[in-house]
Amino acid sequence: MNDSSPPRTALPEFRDVLAAAARIAPYAHATPVLRSRSIDEMAGCELHFKAEHLQRIGAFKFRGACNAVWSLSDQDARRGVVTHSSGNHGAALALAARTRGIDCHVVVPEGAVAAKVAAIAAYGATLHTCAPTIAAREDACARVQRETGAELVHPYTDARVIAGQGTAALELLTAAPELDALIAPVGGGGLIGGTAIAAASVSPSTRVYGAEPAGAAETFASLQAGERVTEFVPDTLCDGLRGTLGAPNFALLQRHGVEVLVADDSDTAAALRLFLHRSKQLLEPSAALALAAVFVHRERFAGLRVGVILSGGNVDQGALATLLAG
Repeated sequence: MNDSSPPRTALPEFRDVLAAAARIAPYAHATPVLRSRSIDEMAGCELHFKAEHLQRIGAFKFRGACNAVWSLSDQDARRGVVTHSSGNHGAALALAARTRGIDCHVVVPEGAVAAKVAAIAAYGATLHTCAPTIAAREDACARVQRETGAELVHPYTDARVIAGQGTAALELLTAAPELDALIAPVGGGGLIGGTAIAAASVSPSTRVYGAEPAGAAETFASLQAGERVTEFVPDTLCDGLRGTLGAPNFALLQRHGVEVLVADDSDTAAALRLFLHRSKQLLEPSAALALAAVFVHRERFAGLRVGVILSGGNVDQGALATLLAG
């Protein structure tokens, strides 16, 4: 347990990312940075892929969950943790809790991807089902908290989670210094928020971009409007990016001047197939979106050294045949 962790409602700082890196080092993988000359030639830039699809549970989410769990005091940890998640964060928190030997409760919305729900259960979490709305998730989490005393670890607004997610960019910028640009997917905003914090301190000249699906581009709309847009109906195959941008995450994007680039699902599916063909590795659509955005907005990245955070590799097997058919 480390008392230097930020309050879960505060905006994290770079010192919190550094503390998270030390805290999670015994448990999280330092994932490789991959290169592909053929993809570089097609994209017209030099790409450095941070392979978070090779992280534990198959996604960057383990970083933030692990930091949150190991930030708890022994007294708080004994009460366990609770969250709501339709996939990767639930699995990440369940595994992180298991590394500390504490209980984990995950509220799962009806209709979530079966493979991701199975993974949450396999890591030892107690599942609680609710209606597929944010309000229902939050109500169910509050009920579990009252009944168990468990600590809430929000999927993307918790400062401990944001700081943990920032360790992926910290590793990337250490392995590939002097990047001109860095791009990561945007859903709730934990990864892009942590990425922006790390880049601002480690490599201030690196321009940070978020990648967002056209069918759930409320972050793009929020930055354009100067205030959060929360009323929208997501329509995208990127199941990990259908959530609403969090308030602290929005504040971080504004603070660090992050620009969001939008790509269609067809471009994302094409990027997924390209990466599989060239690297023989499978990404989930939410991760392939970051590569898709580089191709769609290639004029912004022409001739540059670009870091791309590949956020995960947990593909809905039911959708895999369609994704690969192209």
